[in-house]
Amino acid sequence: MNTDISPRPGAWQQTWRLLAAAAVGVVAWLYTGVAVHWQGDGTGAWFLVGDPLVALGCLAVLLWRRRFPVAVALTVVVAGTVSAAAAGAALWALASLAARRRPREIGAVVLAYVTVAQFTGRVYAIRTPQDSWWLQIVLPALAAGIAVAVGMAIGSRRVEVRSLRDRAHSMEREHAARVAQVRAVERNRIAREMHDVLAHRISLVAMQAGALDHRGDLPAEENRTLVRGIADGSRQALEELRDVLGVLRADPAGPEPPQPSLEGIPELVADARSSGVDVTCSTTVTGDPPDALGRTCYRFVQEGLTNAAKHAPGARVHITLDGTAGDTLHVSVHNSRPTTGIEPPPRSGYGLLGLGERITLAGGELDHHPTPDHGYVLTAHLPWPHAKHHGERGHE
Repeated sequence: MNTDISPRPGAWQQTWRLLAAAAVGVVAWLYTGVAVHWQGDGTGAWFLVGDPLVALGCLAVLLWRRRFPVAVALTVVVAGTVSAAAAGAALWALASLAARRRPREIGAVVLAYVTVAQFTGRVYAIRTPQDSWWLQIVLPALAAGIAVAVGMAIGSRRVEVRSLRDRAHSMEREHAARVAQVRAVERNRIAREMHDVLAHRISLVAMQAGALDHRGDLPAEENRTLVRGIADGSRQALEELRDVLGVLRADPAGPEPPQPSLEGIPELVADARSSGVDVTCSTTVTGDPPDALGRTCYRFVQEGLTNAAKHAPGARVHITLDGTAGDTLHVSVHNSRPTTGIEPPPRSGYGLLGLGERITLAGGELDHHPTPDHGYVLTAHLPWPHAKHHGERGHE
């Protein structure tokens, strides 16, 4: 079984390697022919025909070296016994095997190569001096060593390239995962912002429209008030939608638009009251909370009023804010049972989900449950680590 996982060379790489092995084989074949000719023995038909054919067969067998590396290397080395022109193919097979960097395989093939080299000269009866036997061992061993060194270098390079490629793929996957996560977070942020901005306004408009449809006996002045409230609420909803879209399209590096804070809750309550919601608010807050805490508190009250207007039309709503700098800010929105039969709008379920995420990010706790008077209460406990200024807010 082939265990080499290095990338397969292309057609051009295969071609020039075959040409290089063939060139080395031609040099060895010519050297052998010259040596035999100088001895006056003649080359013969085998040298001119058989030797090159065996070399071509060895070059063809090398095409399977990645699938059967050891078998191909041994076959080519042994074939080199009767073919001087197969020397290039044998060295290439040895280098290719060395690229796998497996010492036992390399050692076995090198031993076979050096051993076979002792018999190659005898095929053509090349006479050598009696005291030069060591050259017949050193020279093949040196050639095999060079081939092994080249193969080991190629194998190291392949491992390095594969490691860099795997690392690049891993970084691409991590980058794609981070981009997907950022997109998901941004989509959630946009959805939460759109809900916070529009749901409150649209719910008030829906409540006023429902009152017009449900109460056919309203005086003309109250009808005009409700219609005027629907028109004003729709216009404000469009303006707020335009503001949100403008923020999304603006330069991220630019300054952020002003964000709601605890100071905006009285205006939020007054707006809901002018739309027909029976709402009261009591505030006993000591100190000025940080901007992030004030914004979270504002969104909490906004969501509570939105839910009350949507799901409990005609109910009385009471908002309570209590907290001290350096302690905890407690916020609750409690509504009584609904008093009108207006059909509530469809539930989305995203309001409380987004509010829970916002409260969790602020390090607080959210609680919501029905009350014994068939109403509903929404409560949040937000940590208030410190405040720079102190003061007592009055009761509205």
